[in-house]
Amino acid sequence: MIFQSHLPRFPLNHYIESLFYYEGLSPTHQLDRFLPDGNTELIINLNEIPQSIHHNQTLNQIQICKQAWVSGVRTKSITIPSGKGNKMLVIAFRKGKAFPFYPLPMNEISDFVIESDLIFGQSILDLRERLIASSSISHMFLLTENFLLTHAGCDSLQTDSFSRCIDYALTQIIKFPNQLCLEKLSDEIGYSQKHFIHLFKSQVGLTPKQYMNVLRFQKAILEIESTQIYDWSAIAHNSGFYDQSHFIHHFKEFSGFTPNEYIKIKTDALNYVPVS
Repeated sequence: MIFQSHLPRFPLNHYIESLFYYEGLSPTHQLDRFLPDGNTELIINLNEIPQSIHHNQTLNQIQICKQAWVSGVRTKSITIPSGKGNKMLVIAFRKGKAFPFYPLPMNEISDFVIESDLIFGQSILDLRERLIASSSISHMFLLTENFLLTHAGCDSLQTDSFSRCIDYALTQIIKFPNQLCLEKLSDEIGYSQKHFIHLFKSQVGLTPKQYMNVLRFQKAILEIESTQIYDWSAIAHNSGFYDQSHFIHHFKEFSGFTPNEYIKIKTDALNYVPVS
């Protein structure tokens, strides 16, 4: 197996968590349930094996992805191949920071996986061809950085065109998903709630409440990983949910599993649950 990650250079590093390349995975199962994590990704398939998305309950194939695709921020899990035989390069954007690279409001791709040429045009397919012809993984990362800088515009990234109020709101939600009051946050940034929600949804993909609940769910996932004794009431409280009942409801809504079901089937691969 080959896995390499790369932190892009300035100013991309303010918007992109990492670029990573992998090939040679050999899992024993065929499908994974990929849980909502608050992230947006651009995936480039470097071989000719099409990828698929499957119905969460029946596991029937419902979508084919071929050359490159974008995965918007999600409020529900999706079922995808486990990675066997794949050869991929993935652009993982920082939470809520993909907006400068996309020519449309981010809420238009939320909970969708879309062929990337429908958004970026021929340029993303040209990048894919150059990546396939590349002589090294490090050169692939360089080509990808240059594509991103050209596509978003280096000058606009350096001047930080990303809305400062939404940037502040994002930072607070990411840091304190279990403590934050959204009404107070709206007052702090000086916009009406309606205008704040509109801006946030356009630039992040979800409403502030939806996004905060996704991050509370993720906090619960991390709490589960850090203990061997599962006190659901304490985990619910520490993650910011109103009570255990609300926690279980949201957990199943996001993952498709109750917390007790989840702990029986989870693996060490965070946010990926084998389902076949």
